[in-house]
Amino acid sequence: MSRPGSHAEVGGARAALRAVLLLLVAWLVLAAPGRAQGEETVRDFRKFYREAKTTAERVEYVLSLEKIESTGVVDVLVPVLKSEEPDVVRAAIRVLAGFKTLEPVDALVKTAESDKTESVRLGILQAIGQGRYTSAAPALLAMLPDKSWDVRRRAVEALGAFKDAAHGPAIAALCVDPEPAVRGSALDALALLKSELVIAPAISSLADPIWQVRASAIGALAKVRRQESIEPLINRLAVEEGRLRMDIGLALDEITGKTLGDRHEMWQQFWSSYKDRFKIPTDAELAKLRQQQKETREKYKPSGPQTTYHGIDSPSRSILFVIDVSGSMENLVVEKERFQDGGYPSMMRIDIVKVELARTIERLEPYVKFNILAFGTDVKPWKKELVPANVLNRTAGKDWALKLEPLGGSSKQDLASVGLTGAANLEAGKTNTWGALSWALGIAGRGAKDKNYAVAVDTVFFLSDGRPSHGDYVDPEDILREFRAANKLRKVVLHTIAIGEFQKDFMKRLAEENGGVFVDLGR
Repeated sequence: MSRPGSHAEVGGARAALRAVLLLLVAWLVLAAPGRAQGEETVRDFRKFYREAKTTAERVEYVLSLEKIESTGVVDVLVPVLKSEEPDVVRAAIRVLAGFKTLEPVDALVKTAESDKTESVRLGILQAIGQGRYTSAAPALLAMLPDKSWDVRRRAVEALGAFKDAAHGPAIAALCVDPEPAVRGSALDALALLKSELVIAPAISSLADPIWQVRASAIGALAKVRRQESIEPLINRLAVEEGRLRMDIGLALDEITGKTLGDRHEMWQQFWSSYKDRFKIPTDAELAKLRQQQKETREKYKPSGPQTTYHGIDSPSRSILFVIDVSGSMENLVVEKERFQDGGYPSMMRIDIVKVELARTIERLEPYVKFNILAFGTDVKPWKKELVPANVLNRTAGKDWALKLEPLGGSSKQDLASVGLTGAANLEAGKTNTWGALSWALGIAGRGAKDKNYAVAVDTVFFLSDGRPSHGDYVDPEDILREFRAANKLRKVVLHTIAIGEFQKDFMKRLAEENGGVFVDLGR
């Protein structure tokens, strides 16, 4: 056996060092062509990007930089983050979020620290969060007091994405930020971390004047299940109204395992009897309890009056009905037996839809606020904003709904065939799904999406019979992505109703990804 420091041991260490050096040299030799090719691609981008004529071309140019591990990619894409074209900016963020090595990530972080342009910092923060660049944490922490609320919000979201409990105290400090979006994002981030630090600010935020912040607080307490949350939630149940009342019932259900819905008196009786000895079930115990309740547990039903449209119940008091009036809505339903007892004037899709809408409006409670939006190629709201469902507005709303007609349908083809294209109005009958959804979220024609997040509507019923065919976004995946991103701060529940023969996965996902229910009325 050789002694420490013997010739044999020293020789072994030298051999190991030589092996490491040989591997390093080999890696450098193999990587050199790739790095050289990458730098050449960056040079070509600098040379030709400005010559791109369309948004699609610019997106392709940007995406050509993917998988290039170079600080040069950071240099050329930072100016792109200032673009007025969302698709181009999104492509740049995607590339910047894809680095696997530290050098370009460090360059990205340094740029975020030095460049004070808000659009640049917001883009970099999104890339850091999506790329899970944990080495950027010190820079993100330094941005939490930034004067821009959107920078603070994006920094909080990125820190939350790291899922590091050590960042909890810094995030918790922003739960009292003057900007509601930052308060809500901080609560959401702490809930994602499953941090107990969320409990106190979430309880305080149950009385926040902005309903989106209250929604975040309720959701956080449901995710971070603690005994001290029960009584404040029960107390809030006594004063909350509409959709959030249901959310509180579900949160209490999630914390305790009890299925008392939003019945304040029952929760009060339960807590008065058991508060001194009740222990909330562990996650494992709750899962077992849910399995036992699987057969007997009833579907959640709000205790008070609710709005029902095509079988979807909602306790919301701020509702928007979005109705497709594109050309295909004049088609007859195929499965007529499903609708034969409805008392409709015909089996046209539009007649079924508008009669049911009129019936729903007639049943609205006076304290509900509502609006209607019809869409084909363009969108046409009944009112500029939500109105109370008093007798006058219900009457006017029903009248407007019953006068809805399909635009530019197949019945207009005869007019077009003899040259009366204006009368046929075929161009008006396309399906501008994104236009309707963006109006519903309050972002249509209003510039930067995230600055208009405090919308009054909290629930949307969206009915359509066709695939998107017109608008800024037509591909279903693009619409899903854009709506999900825009709705992150708005927290609107989206219920979807499909009628017709098109593939309905898109409508189903729209509802599932935004807290809603999907109903298929059939063909």
